[in-house]
Amino acid sequence: MRTIETEIEIDATPEAVWAVLTDFESYPEWNPFVTRIEGEAIPGARLRVRIEPPGSRGMTFRPRLVVAEPNRRLEWLGRLVVPNLFDGRHEFRLERVDGKTRFVHRETFSGLLMPAVLDAEGVKAGFRAMNRALKSRVEGGETDG
Repeated sequence: MRTIETEIEIDATPEAVWAVLTDFESYPEWNPFVTRIEGEAIPGARLRVRIEPPGSRGMTFRPRLVVAEPNRRLEWLGRLVVPNLFDGRHEFRLERVDGKTRFVHRETFSGLLMPAVLDAEGVKAGFRAMNRALKSRVEGGETDG
């Protein structure tokens, strides 16, 4: 099992961050890592997600949304073909801190192919790029993504 986690402070309320995070249709406009999400932010929904890690080949997968706690947490579970081959539990967590939001971006990977498939540095770079773009989008600035 391997967990990759990044975080960033956003000068906005969790409600404002949540609004951007769950506006899946706008992801192509600002998100350099998760470039597309199709589906609804409701638990049990099947999503169609496109990621493009820096320096790696992009991929599209169909995770199931397992948690959607408004203004707090969004989490999905993705699998490569069958369970325990290559699984990823992706989480966005929003924490209110002194009128701002700490955005925690985490994924826990597991499965037999995890050591061979996972490009941890590319994923971490993608997380950081998305974090910066989300901060810029929420705070009203331009994105560089």
